[in-house]
Amino acid sequence: MPLLAYWRDQATQRTVWAIALPLILSNISVPLVGLVDTAVIGHLDAAYHLGAVAVGSTLFTFVLWAAGFLRMGTTGFAAQASGAENGDELRRVLAQSLWLALLLSLLVLVLREPLLLAGLHYLDSSPALLEQAGLYFHIRLWSLPAALANFVLIGWFIGAQNSRAPFAILLTVNLCNIALDLLLVVWLQWGVAGAAWASVCGDYLGLMLGLVLLQPILRRHPGRFVWSQALGLRGAAPLLRVNRDILIRTLALQSVFYLLVVQGAQLGDEVVAANAVLLNFMLLTSHALDGLAHALEALGGHALGRRDRRQLSAVLVVTAVWSLLLSLGFVLAFMLAGEAIIALLTDLATVRSVAGEYLPWMALMPLVTVWSYLLDGLFIGASRALAMRNAMLLALVCYLPLVWYLQGLNNHLVWFGFMTFMALRALFLGGWFIWLWRTDRWMPAGESGHRSEELNV
Repeated sequence: MPLLAYWRDQATQRTVWAIALPLILSNISVPLVGLVDTAVIGHLDAAYHLGAVAVGSTLFTFVLWAAGFLRMGTTGFAAQASGAENGDELRRVLAQSLWLALLLSLLVLVLREPLLLAGLHYLDSSPALLEQAGLYFHIRLWSLPAALANFVLIGWFIGAQNSRAPFAILLTVNLCNIALDLLLVVWLQWGVAGAAWASVCGDYLGLMLGLVLLQPILRRHPGRFVWSQALGLRGAAPLLRVNRDILIRTLALQSVFYLLVVQGAQLGDEVVAANAVLLNFMLLTSHALDGLAHALEALGGHALGRRDRRQLSAVLVVTAVWSLLLSLGFVLAFMLAGEAIIALLTDLATVRSVAGEYLPWMALMPLVTVWSYLLDGLFIGASRALAMRNAMLLALVCYLPLVWYLQGLNNHLVWFGFMTFMALRALFLGGWFIWLWRTDRWMPAGESGHRSEELNV
């Protein structure tokens, strides 16, 4: 079936956007919290406040995103269980993933001091910045159980092809966060601590809402919870293997973001603060484009559960074209309004000046990063975490010598290195998918009645 025919498939277009649109809207609210954090902290009296939030949130995000397997692993298995109409399996995946989230959060809380010391060890920043960064990190850790449980719930809802629940959870978390930012930082003058406590309250409010929203979904998928099986992790070997590989993959990705902070720190507090401002541009694009990637996760996994090659082909074409168009929209927006966005985020003249110098990198970034986001969604829906892990590690191995060569030289080269890493990540994963598809290893032809309509890639 020609690619153009897939693009013109109105049923697929409606299905994709029914899932993607709420997720795009809710995902955009996530970096908006970062924008508000940056804006309220960026208007305090010194650059080290903004740098401290950047460093502290990076350390917490390293821990949080390291546990991203809880969402991604849950989505793939839930999508396939939904496609197979297996209510018992849906419940098993949910219960075991929530149990893993609780165990992991307790482990991190026990190890919080060594984690903080390791995270700050290589940062050559001012004592005031490091002190405030540690304060932010310690406070944010109290939200970890709720944040990880929210990961599980959002991943499970996406897998069950319900995008309204993640929309409600994320919107609640982030609107609460924004409101409390304004209250605690601007009005009560709590500074960095206020920004951290705002995030803690938002995560727990989102968790309470998510647990309420589970009930109607469970009623639509009849089955039963077997708690002894869940708590004993019986039958969880595939889930654990996928989670292990996604964990390794995510740690590799987070190490790149950490290296970005370290490289900026070597160039001064103003560069750290400016890079923190610029990262909000990339977070905005990644969360928006992730809405389409999440739709591909849910619908691609559902098609795999049904062994429907034509459905997978159509969903892939529609999400790929829309992802490219959306990334071009971000390029145009950042070229036209980038300086104004920076001005909204901070009134520190030196930080504005430094951030403006490196803004062109943010304008070009969406065209490079869009492909890795989309491919991640494709592989997550198929629970092919091993391939994701290997592609990420290969990109990291290629990137590290470049980091070593460029360290301490110039912030333009820092962003060039980061963009190179993102391009390599997409290149390796995309090449692996094309090979799997052409050799009938993605979805064996014998398992589908749609062999004649396979995607031409």
